[in-house]
Amino acid sequence: MTAVTAVPAAPADPIQAPGTPEEVWAAWQAPASFPELDLSGLRRVLLVAAHPDDEVLGLGGTVARLAAAGARLRLAAVTDGEASHPHSTAAAARDLARVRRQEAVRALAALGAGDTEVVPLGLPDTQVARHEAALAERLAGLMAGFDAVAAPWSGDVHADHEAAGRAAAAAGAATGVPVLHYPVWTWHWARPDDPRVPWHRAARIPLGADAAARKRAALDCFASQVRPLGDDPADAPVLPPEELAHFLRDHEVVLR
Repeated sequence: MTAVTAVPAAPADPIQAPGTPEEVWAAWQAPASFPELDLSGLRRVLLVAAHPDDEVLGLGGTVARLAAAGARLRLAAVTDGEASHPHSTAAAARDLARVRRQEAVRALAALGAGDTEVVPLGLPDTQVARHEAALAERLAGLMAGFDAVAAPWSGDVHADHEAAGRAAAAAGAATGVPVLHYPVWTWHWARPDDPRVPWHRAARIPLGADAAARKRAALDCFASQVRPLGDDPADAPVLPPEELAHFLRDHEVVLR
């Protein structure tokens, strides 16, 4: 009888599984051949963030470039990110919604985008999909007259990111406003040339030294996410250094 080797079951949540190290992404040559996204015609841009910090992680350098060019920016803050540490009993976890809203405002200022119009939508963190149709309708109104919308990618695996991305895509289809999707957790669970990612739709946005520096400063504003809330394992940072490394590149990527 031939022995059967058991195959370990795949983790239920790819975000909780060990991710792809940034050095693996850094060695990937494909992004250099992605077409560069022309920002010159984007004078009015709606940013969609499922949680405070999504827009900075995915597109902070681009936001800095747009702001420096005088673009009008509006941010649809879908949730307040109050569920980032669901099991924490630390004092800092008791009012995360307020804390994260304040962090997002400081981050926009660090990007040079302090004049961004922030529209809080107040949907419950982790439950965006339940309100997806209403969100699409609200986003359609917010993007009217804008040149483009930037939203999380609908394949990002995080349920809130995917729902926000689908809602933005539906709103864009209804209004005719182009939608650019930015990956966030994709850089954790995917790998170079991953067939689950539509790389043929990718465009590259070079940042330059100033935009990259502003993005680094903006990311540091999210203390509740990049530093521990306390000493318990439930207080661990959502974005430890190995995750932040994915967002400190000299370019950003969107899927068109």
